[in-house]
Amino acid sequence: MVMAAVRGFYRSVRLLLGQKHTATRNQDIAVRSWSRAAADPAPEINQNEDVNQTFVNRNPRNLEQMAIAVKDRGWATVWPKREYYHRLVLKRSQHHVSAAVFSRDSDVPVLTCSTQEWALKKQLSSTHSVAACRAVGDVLAQRCCEAGITRLVYREVPWTFRSDAVQTFWAAMKEGGVLLSEPKRKFI
Repeated sequence: MVMAAVRGFYRSVRLLLGQKHTATRNQDIAVRSWSRAAADPAPEINQNEDVNQTFVNRNPRNLEQMAIAVKDRGWATVWPKREYYHRLVLKRSQHHVSAAVFSRDSDVPVLTCSTQEWALKKQLSSTHSVAACRAVGDVLAQRCCEAGITRLVYREVPWTFRSDAVQTFWAAMKEGGVLLSEPKRKFI
């Protein structure tokens, strides 16, 4: 009885291991192993892994940084041109200096900095001097880097670009880690 239980145990172990056995009544159990490749399991279909037909990129900045995103070319006669991802605009008045970063999609600025802000105003002796342009450039460059905007288009009228205030603003932006040119769009 014990011997039959042991044989049954060995038989079930051999079946689990994939071994085939042949047995006769009065002979020992002869075991032959068969080598064969494991069968590929059938793929499980999961409804959560289906690809949505309408894909929305939730990180469009990635395409901009790789220079793959679409740039609106606009009309050839329009100034300033609309072929950019982000555009930097510097405005100087008789009393204040302000700068803003605009996206190509909207007229609402993405980032702004002005000498009208109390934190800048209390540090400056004059809100419309060359030092004010430098301060606005430093603060806006820091805000751009924090927002992940490292490349901007900055186009200024040539006779305005020659002024010391604009040159100082431009230098402060470059020293802050912002490149004032964008790569040409890659067509893939």
